[in-house]
Amino acid sequence: MEQTQDQTPYKVHLGDLFDGPMDLLVHLVKKNEVDIYDIPIALITQQYVEYLEWMKSLNIDVAGDFLVMAATLAHIKSRVLLPTQEEGVDDEDPRMEIVRPLAEYLQLKYAADDLMERDRLDWDVFARRDFDGTEASSEGEPGGLIQVGLFELIDAFQEIIKRVSPAYLWDLTPDTISVKSRISQIADILEERGSMTFQELFEAQATRGDIIVTFLAILEMAKFQLIRIMQHLESGIIRIFNG
Repeated sequence: MEQTQDQTPYKVHLGDLFDGPMDLLVHLVKKNEVDIYDIPIALITQQYVEYLEWMKSLNIDVAGDFLVMAATLAHIKSRVLLPTQEEGVDDEDPRMEIVRPLAEYLQLKYAADDLMERDRLDWDVFARRDFDGTEASSEGEPGGLIQVGLFELIDAFQEIIKRVSPAYLWDLTPDTISVKSRISQIADILEERGSMTFQELFEAQATRGDIIVTFLAILEMAKFQLIRIMQHLESGIIRIFNG
């Protein structure tokens, strides 16, 4: 599908496959290596909004719950910055408005992740799978794989696009776009090779527009489960596998 400047830019609708606003908060907490009970709210709010700007600039459909979370963070930030009305009054930390649901979400997420590591034998009997990362090791890289989320992909994409042009923000919409064609190309490559690194998919792309098309194609393929996106625990390398 070919589109030019006078046409509506290609828009990626992620649906329920990719992460939501709570996952973005978890990503930022881990990335900044901070305690969820002592969140630097100004920094996290700023970075959260920057991720939304990246998603919008790439024409990734930003669901309403992301915007609600942004408004919540901005409100908490304003309350933290306001001076205390009365000296000696022990008001609750405004950050607890987000800390409580974040802590509960992490508990549920860890429990769900633990269950995903098991094969269901009966209604309430599970056995742990023995996955040793053989698929990764066959490529000459350290074993052990974890699934990659949208925000890890955005981090990796940011590093690639920065090397192409210093003026990478915020106008990332290419002049022409053919995501469908790029999906077909990537599918052919993976059919032949089985897997390749995230970086390798971009090495042959000459222009910023080509790089953006490739990234959007990856998101579309992941949404329809045509590919699996995994990261090696030891090397940090992101690898794309044929679905």
